[in-house]
Amino acid sequence: MTKPTLATVWLDGCSGCHMSFIDMDERLLEIAERADIVYSPLVDTKVYPDHVDLCLVEGAVSSEDDLRKIKLIRERTGTLISFGDCAITANVPGMRNPIGVQPLLERAYLENVTLNPGAPTEVVPALLPMALPVHRVVKVDVFLPGCPPSADLIHQSLVDLLEGRTPDTRGARFGR
Repeated sequence: MTKPTLATVWLDGCSGCHMSFIDMDERLLEIAERADIVYSPLVDTKVYPDHVDLCLVEGAVSSEDDLRKIKLIRERTGTLISFGDCAITANVPGMRNPIGVQPLLERAYLENVTLNPGAPTEVVPALLPMALPVHRVVKVDVFLPGCPPSADLIHQSLVDLLEGRTPDTRGARFGR
């Protein structure tokens, strides 16, 4: 019997949720015994697989690249998990929403620059008009709150999902 597959994805966020994932310490080995980690910033896989059973998504949908990526991930994933407050509410990336894209880019790349002022037009993906929580773009199955979610919450939620249960995150502690 093949093991379920697990992926983690990092959109527009600080990587704190992935740090909490790593903070599971030796419990990561338990998860790896129960599921194959097939895609993540923690493994050297460049292309999202055709089918993933569980995917933890960190970060808000803030750029055209994030939008393309999350739509592809949703198409290829059985259970999609919004992983942390940026994925759930847009949190810190959403702080730019009242400012607007053009004023934000002007402030960051023209007003506060002494050498080579100019907004990037290559390599950096174009920003969406607003940073959005993942569920505003695609269907999300499970929400793991926290900034970041605790390693205990991540571990228990993954165990629950791997055992066919819906995680109970109503009493989740926020932050570390």
